Amino acid sequence: MKYWSKPQKITRLALGSAFLFLLSCFPVLSQAIQEAKNEAPVLEQATLSDVVTYAIKNQPVIQQSLIDERITENQIRSRLADWYPQINFNYNLQHNFIVQTSIIAGNPVKLGVSNISAAQFTLSQQIFNRDVLLANQTRKDVLLSASQYTASNKTDLTVNVSKAFYDVLATTQQIDVAQEDIVRLERSLKDAENQYKSGIADKIDYKRATISLNNTRANKKSNEEVLKAKLEYLKSLMGYPSQKALTISYDTLQMEREITLDTLQNVDFTARVEYQILATQKKLAEATLQYNKWSYLPNISLNGAYNLNFQNNQFTDLYSKNYPNSFGLLTLSLPLYQGGKRKANTKAAEWAVKRLDWDIKGLQNNVNSEYSSALANYKGNLTNLLAQKENVDLAREVYEVIQLQYKSGIKTYLEVVTSETDLRLARINYYNALYQTLASKIDVQKALGQLNYL
Repeated sequence: MKYWSKPQKITRLALGSAFLFLLSCFPVLSQAIQEAKNEAPVLEQATLSDVVTYAIKNQPVIQQSLIDERITENQIRSRLADWYPQINFNYNLQHNFIVQTSIIAGNPVKLGVSNISAAQFTLSQQIFNRDVLLANQTRKDVLLSASQYTASNKTDLTVNVSKAFYDVLATTQQIDVAQEDIVRLERSLKDAENQYKSGIADKIDYKRATISLNNTRANKKSNEEVLKAKLEYLKSLMGYPSQKALTISYDTLQMEREITLDTLQNVDFTARVEYQILATQKKLAEATLQYNKWSYLPNISLNGAYNLNFQNNQFTDLYSKNYPNSFGLLTLSLPLYQGGKRKANTKAAEWAVKRLDWDIKGLQNNVNSEYSSALANYKGNLTNLLAQKENVDLAREVYEVIQLQYKSGIKTYLEVVTSETDLRLARINYYNALYQTLASKIDVQKALGQLNYL
């Protein structure tokens, strides 16, 4: 026999304990790994396309719509299951403490035995049933309706996320402009201070430079706080983790190339997902109308059963002998009079179809109005963008000339401050106009039904 020394025993015990500990921790580690896999990824240098794609994949509303589609699919399967034969089994065991007694020809006679057991196999098949027939005929339209609502949610989400994205960019650009202005104003403040110290200018220029610098710094800080709120709003639309950083990437030149839009397009309201939803609802309403008309037809079903009957006064011999029976049954059920219920339901279904026709007509009017409004906003914003772009070039040229003239002693510092303010406002107005134009372009595309996820 082999004996272990004391240190070896301790080592083996320690290794065994460690192994058992790892085994106990394995489920926890597996769960942690799985949760890490399921955690939403972090976007780095996210473009507009990345943000929209992420939102469609992770937004709770979209996920709920997809789940609703799965629920609808299973509800349809459940309803269609009634078309298949229904097979059931029943079993019972009964002990009579006192067997029933009846009087026959003036004599009391016990009818039955003390122990009874029965097993029953039943089979039923629907031959004509309007509920099952409706589920069979409308299953494709019901599934289509569920997917159309998902597409509608995706369209709305795309519009909202895109606008929030541009809103964040506009504020980001204002912060960048303010930072550049701060660098320029700090340089101007230093020049004004040097001129004041050398006796070339009085203290007014120095104070004006200080006021402009303080105002710009305060504006930058304010926009930085606003940017935090706008980023959180964008994250909420995306379904993005609030504790994770979101860095946005953009190319202003590329965005300028994307502002163009064909303004001569004709409106086709049938391309809108809202119309497609209404068209599907009309099909379902027409199917409901037909369903109510079928209420005048009978329900027909086929049923059958095979029964195993065991009876005996001795419980131990209960299953020694069987007295079976079976039957088949064809059932036709036709309500003859229901107080006018069927006629009222049919009329209500007819009115529902007519109401959907007016819903479609109203949608057509709304789409035309929406398109006209969106197109007018786009043209106005585009005109403003072109004007602001020219203003930026002019304001930069004026600032550079006045800056040189001020250093040469021709212009006053007040004119420098005014030109700096004009340049800053021109740049901010340009970026705001750019993002407003892009946002209004999205509205036009939505009105035309070009943002479609079907």
